[in-house]
Amino acid sequence: MALLLGVDTGGTYTDAVLIRHDESEIIAQAKALTTRHDLAEGIGAAIADVLAQSGAAPEQIGLASLSTTLATNALVEGQGARAGLVYIGFGDGDLAAHGLNEALSGDPALVLAGGHSHAGVEAAPLDESALCAWLETVSGASAFAVASQFATRNPAHELRAAEIIRQVTGRPVSCSHHLSARLNGPKRALTALLNARLIGMIARLIDRAEGTLRAHGITAPMMVVRGDGALISARQAREKPIETILSGPAASIVGARWLTGADHALVSDVGGTTTDVAVLRDGKPLIDPA
Repeated sequence: MALLLGVDTGGTYTDAVLIRHDESEIIAQAKALTTRHDLAEGIGAAIADVLAQSGAAPEQIGLASLSTTLATNALVEGQGARAGLVYIGFGDGDLAAHGLNEALSGDPALVLAGGHSHAGVEAAPLDESALCAWLETVSGASAFAVASQFATRNPAHELRAAEIIRQVTGRPVSCSHHLSARLNGPKRALTALLNARLIGMIARLIDRAEGTLRAHGITAPMMVVRGDGALISARQAREKPIETILSGPAASIVGARWLTGADHALVSDVGGTTTDVAVLRDGKPLIDPA
């Protein structure tokens, strides 16, 4: 009998559940205190409990999924690692005009010549020498974000800047065009910056969670719940942790639909840090396009 393992790390409790592969029956469920100093401890305790209750063998588990409030809570609480922003082809006043200075909160930023037109034609050459010189002055950044003017039409300058940053610093880089297809440069820049801040903490969580699964003899692949309720691979979550924002509430509305069969509902998720409300209509969650 193949089983599915689901784990949710909340602000106060970490929950684990085992269900049949055909999603017809809950086999066992368990709850442990969330251990904020090391989330893997709470995850391990919940997994051990759910396995003990069910009597299931670890090899029976065919898939493990993780939903987490880590990214959401980090942004709500103003946490996250120090990250640098490279802003290409925009004006010097854009950082202040669009709230990016406030979002940076003292983190390093560089407004760099370059970018493209709305037609994807290079507006100005990328100033690679200025980028290299700036990188030599930056310290303490765990990751970088790159946003270029009209990168969704032509990402060449973002890709080249990311290549240089990796070569010089060895740090991960979030390119805005990988995260959003929208033309709004400042919003893409903010998304890339937040993603860069989350990379380290989400990578550590996934590494520790996967290690905890292996320690319990579970070799099934681990997936991560995205903010729209879909599952993404652990590799994708490491690269785009911003997509895990609201994965806890997303998992709640999917679970509410499964448990009740309701087509129309308001689902409230009261957590240790935030309270989230979602609308279920015609059996599907309403997703805000913005």
